[in-house]
Amino acid sequence: SRPVVFAQIWKSWFSSHSLVGNKNIILMGPPGAGKTTVGRIVGQKLDCPVIDIDDDVLETTWNMSVSEKLQDVGNEQFLEEEGKALLKFSASGSVISLTGSNPMHSAGMQHMKRNGIVVYLDVPTTVIMSRLKSMKVDRIVGQSPGISLKDILQFRKQFYKRWYDIRVLCGGDIAAEVVAEKVLDALKRYQNSELETFISTRSSRSGRSMEKDSHKYFSDVVTEGLAPDGGLFVPEGGLLKFTTGEWQSLVEATYIERAQVILERCIHPADVPASKLAEIIGTAYGENFTCSKIAPVRHLAGNQFLLELFHGPTASFKDFALQMVPHIFAYCIPRNCNYLVLVATSGDTGSAVLDGFSRLHDTDKQRIAVMNFFPEDGVSPIQKSQMIGCQKENAWSVGVKSDFDFCQTAIKQIFTNSDYTGFLTVEYGTALAAANSINWARLLPQIVYHASAYLDLVHQDIIPFGSPVDVCIPTGNFGNILAALYAKMMGIPIRKCICASNENNVLTDFIRTGVYDLRGRKLIPTFSPAVDILKSSNLERYLHLIANEDGQLVTQLYNQLENQGHFQLRKDLLEKLQQDLVAGWCSEEDCLAAIHSVYSTTGYILDTHTAVAKVVADRLQDRTCPIIISSTAHYSKFAPAILRALRIAEINQNPLSQLHLLSSYSPLPPVHWGLLETLKKKGNEDHQVCAADMSMLMSRIETLIQNHFM
Repeated sequence: SRPVVFAQIWKSWFSSHSLVGNKNIILMGPPGAGKTTVGRIVGQKLDCPVIDIDDDVLETTWNMSVSEKLQDVGNEQFLEEEGKALLKFSASGSVISLTGSNPMHSAGMQHMKRNGIVVYLDVPTTVIMSRLKSMKVDRIVGQSPGISLKDILQFRKQFYKRWYDIRVLCGGDIAAEVVAEKVLDALKRYQNSELETFISTRSSRSGRSMEKDSHKYFSDVVTEGLAPDGGLFVPEGGLLKFTTGEWQSLVEATYIERAQVILERCIHPADVPASKLAEIIGTAYGENFTCSKIAPVRHLAGNQFLLELFHGPTASFKDFALQMVPHIFAYCIPRNCNYLVLVATSGDTGSAVLDGFSRLHDTDKQRIAVMNFFPEDGVSPIQKSQMIGCQKENAWSVGVKSDFDFCQTAIKQIFTNSDYTGFLTVEYGTALAAANSINWARLLPQIVYHASAYLDLVHQDIIPFGSPVDVCIPTGNFGNILAALYAKMMGIPIRKCICASNENNVLTDFIRTGVYDLRGRKLIPTFSPAVDILKSSNLERYLHLIANEDGQLVTQLYNQLENQGHFQLRKDLLEKLQQDLVAGWCSEEDCLAAIHSVYSTTGYILDTHTAVAKVVADRLQDRTCPIIISSTAHYSKFAPAILRALRIAEINQNPLSQLHLLSSYSPLPPVHWGLLETLKKKGNEDHQVCAADMSMLMSRIETLIQNHFM
């Protein structure tokens, strides 16, 4: 009975949506993707005409079969005549199944797209090959001696990717009936962007029902950063899941292909269309990463694997988000306003933000600038040189005479000071935005690499899909580990997320006891500065999630933290949290010892943050499944600590000399070239320094706006 009811619902839905009422649903994909069969089923369900380009257009126009025509005129001429037939064709309110080669004719496809929504049936190449073999298809357009079927299918992907509005993943042995339902679901999502809204972690349910007209969409949360009530934006109802079959269809895919598919599920096409998203992902990961695999997984020892996240231009995991987010931001913001992006950094974020925003197109640089606040004496010398070296005409660094927590709290206060932000808008036509991991868009690219690491282990035959893995992540602001939890929610079989702290172990205590307690705690500077954090911003998003979106509870907890310096989680929520998370911490001594011992046994150098995770992983893993350790930064950034750990006498305080010294040991992986380039730049001493005073920070911001935008 379900399909009948389903079809009735669909008919009523489509008839009430005039957009699809007269538009065509155009099915596109490789030969053997099932376009004809799926088209018939979709047409039946919607009670609308079905047109198969092969049978109903080409063969009737040519009075011969398609394969005869191909033999008759050859590849080039065939594509031309096929395209001409498309240009003469018109229909409305129909389901149309294209041929596998239609998308290779640009003018023909533009003509079709004008009155249609193009749905790409994305079937893995290996599946298509075996289908074509069993269908005894021996000739397709483009085939000639020396060119394999696989080569042609790979070559064609670029054309499919150019035209589609909606992708439907069709893994393995999936029935046409199931694909048809997926097509209808995908169309429904495409048409209903208003269903994918965002809420604040601090908004109450009653408040939400009253504010139905003030919905926030992806574009809004990217530009606004922090919610007006001081909470963080999260998708209402969580993220969309993938089926096992859909994940399996990505096992053979490249990193860029996986990123595209996963991010399409997280970002509605009304906010960023698939074609624009593809362009942004291509720009972000195309040439800026030193490793072609982008985020390779390397076997370390036993059941431990390293996810190398330091191959980006500024040598830390922050590059994954910050090579992408500036382009998404530039696409989403209104054209008639200038934006100043504020960021606080404990080390790696600063240079990654500066680098990412300085790569924007010149026209975007004129209306988007970035200002980076970092603790003047709380980052490594190399990190500092890097942040100063990454300054460009629209990107500046300011050293603050305080710690990271002050910088982060100051930015939050500036954002929620409506008098000040209003003044900037009225006086200078400039709005403020955030690029810290409090910005939702920062988290999405991180989900991709956690999912990709798991798929790599499947691809390397280390585990079959469905077998669990643990992940261990050095954690400060809780963004990276939250992205792993989101990957788990979307269907990646992660068993436990292991949270690794250094001596600033407030999170370890919290995960073990449910008590978040900042009373009497002072920040301890360590060899792993990126996790020298006491107030974990993204933890709020996770608590909101396990509390079933209870914004009132989250508000209560964070008000208590703000006013009394601590809060305690209810017992039922702590139990829920402990199903996902375990935690441990690592002393400075153990961190250096781990770097030494791994180098002695394998020749591989861990950075200080990865060493923290390695120590905690050794203590907490039970060895019943693989464990993926996030290697979040390149060791080159922390040369003095590494030289000390490897017991190499430090000959010089100069960061560049330290890197050359490390390089002389022919280490694995090699010293990071991007870092060397940045440090070689002259003028690395120029940057502004500011006291830990809110009014001074605000006047710095104003001066910068006057200089850049006025």
